[in-house]
Amino acid sequence: MEARMAVPLKALPATPPAFDAAFRDGLDALFAWRRDVRCFRTTPLDAAAYDALLAAACRAPSVGFSQPWRLVRVREGARRTAIRALFEASNAAALALQPAERAGLYARLKLAGLDDAPEHLAVFVEPDPATGHGLGRTTMPETVAYSAVLAIHTLWLAAAAQGIGVGWVSILDPQAVARALEVPAHWQLVGYLCIGYPAEASAVPELERAGWEQRRPLAELLVER
Repeated sequence: MEARMAVPLKALPATPPAFDAAFRDGLDALFAWRRDVRCFRTTPLDAAAYDALLAAACRAPSVGFSQPWRLVRVREGARRTAIRALFEASNAAALALQPAERAGLYARLKLAGLDDAPEHLAVFVEPDPATGHGLGRTTMPETVAYSAVLAIHTLWLAAAAQGIGVGWVSILDPQAVARALEVPAHWQLVGYLCIGYPAEASAVPELERAGWEQRRPLAELLVER
């Protein structure tokens, strides 16, 4: 496995910036336009832009400042082919589980950008990192994996701000992916990401446009006590 790149973090200003109304409006637009991308252009990403995304991921919050994410940039053709085969097997199994009324729609969904996305990034978590000294995870050890999810989301927003798309491929056997990428056996897969320029942009999620699901209003999701 190729060693992980050393990605420096940008120096921060001595005083916090003022986030004005224009910035907040832009941030709200970023939330609205961030998509789970499934169709990519094959245009390569600028190396500096990609490194900046990895650096942004490493600014994510983590339980006990444990920074438990482990990033694997998948570049070798043979490994990508192996991941593609794993996806095909898992996707076929998932299709077989769909009820008859949804099987046709499921089959028409393009659920991976594995063929066209110029970058593949596997995000693993070190389940018991020495960093952080166990702080904050005694009663909720799953917060270690949650920290890796936050790293993914931070990268995702940073990518969207640059017009770069991210697709999270979850229809995979985690153990098989770990074997294919030859990572330490105890690492746990959190997400396999396709990264590149989207084939199209939309403020509406693709699954909503396809009729798979609709966004639920806040009133259905909020409970007050």
